[in-house]
Amino acid sequence: MADKRYIFLVDDEPIQNEMLKDFLTERFVYEIKTFENGEDMLQSMALNPEIVVLDYHLSAQKPNAKNGVEILKILKDRHPDVQVIMLSGQDKIDVAIDSMKYGAYDYVVKGETAFSRTENILNNISELHKVKTINAAYKKTITLLGVVIAAIVALSVYLYFFTDAFSHAYTKP
Repeated sequence: MADKRYIFLVDDEPIQNEMLKDFLTERFVYEIKTFENGEDMLQSMALNPEIVVLDYHLSAQKPNAKNGVEILKILKDRHPDVQVIMLSGQDKIDVAIDSMKYGAYDYVVKGETAFSRTENILNNISELHKVKTINAAYKKTITLLGVVIAAIVALSVYLYFFTDAFSHAYTKP
């Protein structure tokens, strides 16, 4: 049985989390977990999510919570392969730039098209994941073929010299 594939949704607005979870559950086969702050999400990283959808403001439920960019920095430092989508009400260019600078895959401003845009980004990330998986399989296959070819060449050289030495020892002049 294959391991579960996770998406983590991090938003301090429970209704936003549930709406996005419902939307994505209808379209993807990922297990989706929701969190109201980044600190709780970071404690669950042992589940190895492929994707984290992260809001910028995360302090409504926990006033001293780190913001999304701070969580992004920690997340990418500890888990660089996790793809992060910033989904935020912040329509400020500096927040978007910081998000991309610190490793977000994309930045989406909450609004009418945010969910469909997030769906498109998730499709792109899934394609990227598939390409990386296929690439890794090709690399393993090529490495294995290289080892097999090297073994055949080594065996051929050994047999050539062993057979040659063996035939000279038993030939009559």
